[in-house]
Amino acid sequence: MEILHSFDPVITSASRILILGTMPGVASLEKQQYYGFPHNAFWRIMAALTDTDPMPSAYAERLDMLRSHGIALWDVCHSCRRAGSLDSNICDERPNDIPGLLAAHPAIRAVAFNGGPAHRLFKKHIGLRAIGEDREVLVLPSTSPANASWSYERKLAAWAVLREWFA
Repeated sequence: MEILHSFDPVITSASRILILGTMPGVASLEKQQYYGFPHNAFWRIMAALTDTDPMPSAYAERLDMLRSHGIALWDVCHSCRRAGSLDSNICDERPNDIPGLLAAHPAIRAVAFNGGPAHRLFKKHIGLRAIGEDREVLVLPSTSPANASWSYERKLAAWAVLREWFA
């Protein structure tokens, strides 16, 4: 298995919430886009929560939608090996410098994990203390279609807690 690498963070000095995934999946890596698999609910959920209608189809506009609402985006893993796209197949992972990112962006008030695997990898490689006591930690249901036990509506309702930190 080849070594896979994540993307640069999407962040501005006004970002107030950081959403962390595990590692981009196969479709995302091919497109070089966060949440590039069309059946992942992430972009639909973000558009609904930011009252963006219609949801932008262009990737640059989707990133602008996040930035304009104070939402930053990154992944826990800087690199890893993985067969396919399942988080359970991640191995030989190396974390991103999330403590450094948080130190450089003190306006971030909350860190939200897109699913339990992102949270577990963060705890394993970095530790929750790195987030700081003054920031909220949220573990949200994965937006991946692999999380089939959660309907879109149920995911959207759980993710609605993020509105508190939108710009």
